[in-house]
Amino acid sequence: MRTHWDTDAQANAFTRGLFDGLPEKYDLLAEVLSFGQNRRWRHAMVDAALRLSPDAHRVLDVATGTAGVALAWSRRTPADVIGVDLTEEMVRVGRDRVARHNAEGQIRLVVGRAEQLPFPDASFDALTFTYLLRYVTDPAATLRELARVVRPGGAIASLEFAVPSKPVWHIAWRGYTRAVLPAAGFATGGREWAQVGRFLGPSITEHYQRHPVEQTVAHWREAGIEDVGVRTMSLGGGVVMWGRKARSAQGAPDATAAPEAAATLAAEPESNGA
Repeated sequence: MRTHWDTDAQANAFTRGLFDGLPEKYDLLAEVLSFGQNRRWRHAMVDAALRLSPDAHRVLDVATGTAGVALAWSRRTPADVIGVDLTEEMVRVGRDRVARHNAEGQIRLVVGRAEQLPFPDASFDALTFTYLLRYVTDPAATLRELARVVRPGGAIASLEFAVPSKPVWHIAWRGYTRAVLPAAGFATGGREWAQVGRFLGPSITEHYQRHPVEQTVAHWREAGIEDVGVRTMSLGGGVVMWGRKARSAQGAPDATAAPEAAATLAAEPESNGA
């Protein structure tokens, strides 16, 4: 199965095909695919964004899926939240979840592409995105587009799967992603999730071969995001990144900013999944 594409149209078509049949069981399977850590990782990402933008009034969640992160925002803050996802079926199920949580007055979900967001410049006080960069052809260009819609000084945070670096955990992770995930996906979600299980491990491995974490951090900075921090999660199975949209065109730090927030997060040790 292919894990990267030559054009945005190819990447978008693949992503829609992969996820169109999955929304009803997406949240259950997301926990399986993340070793049961998906909810913890999402909370860590929202925490990082809130430390940088505690008074955010308008938030964008990109690749929102069935609105899990959007709902996490709504539980933590009174901000208005817009969730964007490429897949119409994901958005449909997400709207049902939002309604069940009585959050329709706070959350709005729309169909859209991360590579070309349907919003003006500097529209949002904070932005999060989840499991996105493996599904775009040009991560650097996508990061520039994400940063475009955030106001200067606003927080940007992300969550992605990762590859453990320590040999013992890397071996265990490789066995899990190559053998257990396809079987677990089939058992809990049928043929569609078995396909996702087969795709996920090679997709993650090949993404970091093409785009190591250090290069991704450089792309964040090139997109005008400063104070970039990285936190590995669950023995290296996930990675949360965060930063602040530069307050000037040159990306110079603002004297009124609160760098201690990023420093506090950066100082946290790697999580052991507890």
